[in-house]
Amino acid sequence: MQTELLAQGEQLMRICNSCRYCEGFCAVWRAMEYRREFPAGDLNYLANLCHDCSECYYACQYAPPHEWNINPPLTFARIRARSYEQYAWPKALASAFRVNGLVVALTSVLAIMALMFGVVQMQGGSALSKAVPGGDFYQITSHGFLVTVFGIVALFSALALVIGLLRFCRDIGEKVSDLFTPATLALAVKETLQLEYLDGGGWGCAYPGEESSPVRRWFHHFTFYGFLLSFASTSVAAIYDYVFHWPAPYSYTSLPVLLGMLGGLGLLIGPVGLLVLKQGRNWDITDEEQGGMDVAFLVLLILTSASGLLLLALRETAAMGALLVVHLGIVMGLFLTIPYGKFVHGIYRFVAIAKFALERKRKRVLGA
Repeated sequence: MQTELLAQGEQLMRICNSCRYCEGFCAVWRAMEYRREFPAGDLNYLANLCHDCSECYYACQYAPPHEWNINPPLTFARIRARSYEQYAWPKALASAFRVNGLVVALTSVLAIMALMFGVVQMQGGSALSKAVPGGDFYQITSHGFLVTVFGIVALFSALALVIGLLRFCRDIGEKVSDLFTPATLALAVKETLQLEYLDGGGWGCAYPGEESSPVRRWFHHFTFYGFLLSFASTSVAAIYDYVFHWPAPYSYTSLPVLLGMLGGLGLLIGPVGLLVLKQGRNWDITDEEQGGMDVAFLVLLILTSASGLLLLALRETAAMGALLVVHLGIVMGLFLTIPYGKFVHGIYRFVAIAKFALERKRKRVLGA
């Protein structure tokens, strides 16, 4: 199947490289023009550089029902999915991408159950149903327990992501040191933060249908920056605790809480919007096998945000203990499945953007 898929990708690129009608839409087509051959590593690179805006499909004169059946969004989506499995570590968990919805659901439920069992064993069953003065969740579960458990999970997930990143870099023929030089990294970060290649070369994506619109880009911005703000909230809270010795809980007007609330709202608005858009997606250009993975990731982000905001609002009530366990279990599920779900597309897409920035630099040097 992998060989057949890569052969389809190579044929697609050869036809598109002869036509070049779509070169103004996104980075994929400009990167394509730097090549005459399309080995597997280059196809994985181009597929991960694709932002799935679909403008090329609706503009293509060889798209279905033409006999050549040119369908870049679908072909690239399938190649991307196989590349996720190719770079996954450990290899035994690579198949989680194919049944991701089930994996995410089971992992989250088991994490909630494990945390609930741990809290009951350490604090007693009453901890799940009693009001705690000031909303101090460390009276439900200790600081040391949280740091130990989530630290181990975070280190495992980070290791899996780093190994995947290194495998991707090797597959596309680049050294990490070349991709992440200050100049290349600065340009890649700029284009990533702007979500530049979600504009379809102009007004926006042909998503969910043929009409171009910036709405998908807006929802991605909410999701992306919501995630960054939530991460910033956790980081600031850690600085408060370890550097200034200001232990949680923090007031509603404190920086960690404000960042967390803004991040939580972003992680509600963005994923909900993307889920709604997905319902109207053209199924002719959608890889149905990835539907579970896409939806599972969005739902997990929504549940993480909603449970966190609800916990913040009710932290001084008797519901706090149960809500804390549920929220932490969902976050644990997110952490554990990050290397084996939709999140990885952000890692590989960023590396692809960095490679494209590097290729442009090399092209200018050669041109000079």
